[in-house]
Amino acid sequence: MDMSKEAGRGAVWLAALTAGGAAAEGYGATVRVVDARLGGERARYIAVVRDAGNPFPRVRNGEVGLLEGWSIARAVREVIAADAAAPVKRPLVAVIDVTSQAYGRREEAYGIHQALAAAVAAYADARLAGHPVIGLIVGKAMSGALLAHGYQANRLIALDDAGVMVHAMGKAAAARVTLRSVEELERLAATIPPMAYDIGSFATLGLLWRLLPVERPGAPGGADLDRVETCLVEALADIRADPARDLAGRLQQPTRRMSKLVRERLRATWRED
Repeated sequence: MDMSKEAGRGAVWLAALTAGGAAAEGYGATVRVVDARLGGERARYIAVVRDAGNPFPRVRNGEVGLLEGWSIARAVREVIAADAAAPVKRPLVAVIDVTSQAYGRREEAYGIHQALAAAVAAYADARLAGHPVIGLIVGKAMSGALLAHGYQANRLIALDDAGVMVHAMGKAAAARVTLRSVEELERLAATIPPMAYDIGSFATLGLLWRLLPVERPGAPGGADLDRVETCLVEALADIRADPARDLAGRLQQPTRRMSKLVRERLRATWRED
């Protein structure tokens, strides 16, 4: 049975990866924070999950809204503060299954831009402070929700599955904005990878550290869980071995040759001026 249909993949994978871990208290129903082990050391796992009865209707399907942004920021900054004097910083794992940022009048009126920016800043500050940050995309990673929850990771990992999608906006919204039909967009996506939604096309953009095949992405069994946990441990080791704390490593992917060249030429021009 696919347990993710009701609970959402984020909740399912968080529970599987943190079995026996301690859930942090004081968070709302849509943000789950669990302290568990990763490769023999303490780690904090964070996921945004569905809540069908949430008083904010725009976050009932796994969206990232006002409280979600501030809660993510709090969960990350608690770790930064607790490990401020520690020689080895605790890793953070963002388990990602987010359908979009929350679109609504209340969200706009009360400053969703600030809430999501707080989450982004917290993840970035953690990474720059030496905390290994790993993003694990297990479902949808859409729009500003991905930017707020996971995009600042040192390493991004995604399950290789048709249910895993990354894009700036949903297909219906993209069709309205571009004055095209969904069918027209799908035809364009077949030849223009940045317009596509499938994770294979996203992987060609060079932002993923690893694309990981699994057998049961919606209800992980022992083999899938072992594969993902092993990959997380390898990502942690890779981050620990890399002295850089920025995201420049993404430019080393073969598909980012032109991005790297543009940056080099811009830096050269800046120095000349």
